[in-house]
Amino acid sequence: METIKEFKLELDGRELNVQIRNLAEKASGEALVRCGDTLVLATCVMAESESEETSFFPLNVNYEEKYYAAGKIRGPRYIKREGRPSDEAIINSRLIDRAIRPRFAKNLYREVQIVTTCLAWDGENDPDIIGLIASSIALSVSNIPWSGPVSAVRIGRNNNELILNPTYEQKETSDLDLVLTAVKENGSLLINMIECGADEIQEEIIIEGLNFGKKYLEEIINFQNEIIKNTRKEKTEIEVFKDPKLEKELKKWLGNKLEKALYQAPALHKKNELEVLKKDFSDFVKKTYPEPKQIRFSLDFFETEIEKLLHENVLKNEKRPDGRKLDEIREIKAEVALIPRSHGSALFCRGQTKALSILTLGAPADQQILEGMEVVGKKRFMHHYNFPPYSSGEIKPIRGPGRREIGHGALAEKALLPLIPAFDKFPYTIRIVSEILSSNGSTSMASVSSSSLALMDAGIPIKRPATGIALGLIKNDQGDYKILTDIQGPEDHHGDMDFKVAGTEKGITALQMDVKISGINEEILKESLKRGKKARFDILEKIKKIISEPRPQLSPWAPRIYMLQINPEKIGDIIGPGGKIIRKITEEYEVLIDIEEDGKVFITSELEENGKKVISLIKNMTREIKVGETFQGEVKRILDFGFFVEILPEQEGLVRLPRFKKLDVKMGDIVSVQVKEIDSQGRINLSLIKVLKKRG
Repeated sequence: METIKEFKLELDGRELNVQIRNLAEKASGEALVRCGDTLVLATCVMAESESEETSFFPLNVNYEEKYYAAGKIRGPRYIKREGRPSDEAIINSRLIDRAIRPRFAKNLYREVQIVTTCLAWDGENDPDIIGLIASSIALSVSNIPWSGPVSAVRIGRNNNELILNPTYEQKETSDLDLVLTAVKENGSLLINMIECGADEIQEEIIIEGLNFGKKYLEEIINFQNEIIKNTRKEKTEIEVFKDPKLEKELKKWLGNKLEKALYQAPALHKKNELEVLKKDFSDFVKKTYPEPKQIRFSLDFFETEIEKLLHENVLKNEKRPDGRKLDEIREIKAEVALIPRSHGSALFCRGQTKALSILTLGAPADQQILEGMEVVGKKRFMHHYNFPPYSSGEIKPIRGPGRREIGHGALAEKALLPLIPAFDKFPYTIRIVSEILSSNGSTSMASVSSSSLALMDAGIPIKRPATGIALGLIKNDQGDYKILTDIQGPEDHHGDMDFKVAGTEKGITALQMDVKISGINEEILKESLKRGKKARFDILEKIKKIISEPRPQLSPWAPRIYMLQINPEKIGDIIGPGGKIIRKITEEYEVLIDIEEDGKVFITSELEENGKKVISLIKNMTREIKVGETFQGEVKRILDFGFFVEILPEQEGLVRLPRFKKLDVKMGDIVSVQVKEIDSQGRINLSLIKVLKKRG
């Protein structure tokens, strides 16, 4: 019989249920985790042997959302199975990856895959946090060498009150969406990943959220340790290749070359100097020590030496590779309106990092339709991020956006979303594309700045401009540390933390932190937030000199959208039988018409004149006609008992003739009529006053 090991933890009134039951029998580890009726299965598998060709840790994390989990059958008409993962699923995969990756040994070269599948979703409990915890448990109880567990919580805030793992309904009105993951080391709780979106909140609220979540993070770690104690498999020993003689030869070859390449080359060529040295080093190793293990050991040694050199110089001498002070930002440059005929554009440069953002305005109908497991609806503000190979001086095939591009685009979108005007005040669909032209640290935060400038250049009435900055950390085993403002190049790659914070002068709108070490404490978090705020304000001051507020008018190339409210019962009068009337209007005037159920009508037109004509037309088509009103109209149809007159566009009334009275009008005549009666079915009866103009 199947053995089921079950564990339960109550978190703020909700039960977290974990089962280890050998469902995925051939996997290295698994965990089935449930909260409410949301159920997630996490599995992990490690390859039997390492690839000799691999010079990095091959980790693959997949979060799988299934429509059946929500009890839905979705997708295009002819394809009903899940295909490419949604952006939401990719972001969840990245969330899990960022929390668990630092806990793997640096010398692990076996391929590892984590697959986290949402089997059931109750519409209340978010599967991403459950999936992260499930992944941690699966790795912890497996034979895979991994120094977990990792705990995770989401914190919201409504009416200044912090909420643990808010429901979807609570998230709708929350001004904070803070995800924290943590590990425990030497009895201390350390934060090892942060993901946050906020509505211009103060730094103190982040610290409040951290202190609020600590208790629950620790409870989840202790709970996982109990599970591990009862179910853990013996961990696989990883062979560590060591060759003191080779290490000595490598040090001799390097000499002081690394110091020169990293610190003494001209600023614009530092990266190239380091790459040239690495290539020469690699050629020397492959020629002299051709064994695959020797090559991998040597390349690891090269990277470790850079890390040691960087740490030592920053901690002892506060010396950065490009000579800046620890809190110094690289030179800022920006310009707007540089792309002809665009609705808005801006270039933002911070040192060698350059982001070009191009903004396009569209009709309400241009909104993105969302149809995922969790999210169904429309999206009117989109930020897309592209990282072409030339931005890093490389040659690669150009394909669709990868996980990194989707993640960076989503982070910038999160930073800008609180500033976008409400739909009822600005009924446009807004799309920004950020093209990274040159990359040397924190391109996602550069895209926040360039996009903010593009929004103002387009004349979109945003609340205020936003910008972002990335900070780094250099820390040793004794606890000494230095925080670096505006990290780039080696500081990003060989530093211990990537701390991105974006916001306005009023507060934070987005925050993301990843580490390569165990984690950070509250002291480092506070200092990073303080330094990030100062840098944000410095950059805002500089970009405001380029453009300080949205332009008063939209670009002449942008479409114009006009809105009017009609009686919902009159919607059919605009659409007409089979859509005949609305098609005729859109074709004749070259406009787009979007109608909502509550009677809001949006007319999108490239030509202002056409838009105004259609507004007048629809107003006349849908106006309430009253008994006693007089109109001049054209005779449209003649019958035996009378004739129909078009008194307003697409609205006709009947003039009944007395029996045996001679007909004295013809088709096309212009006549003056009065509304005599409107019957219960809305039919209009008219009386003839006078024939004004005879036709032919």
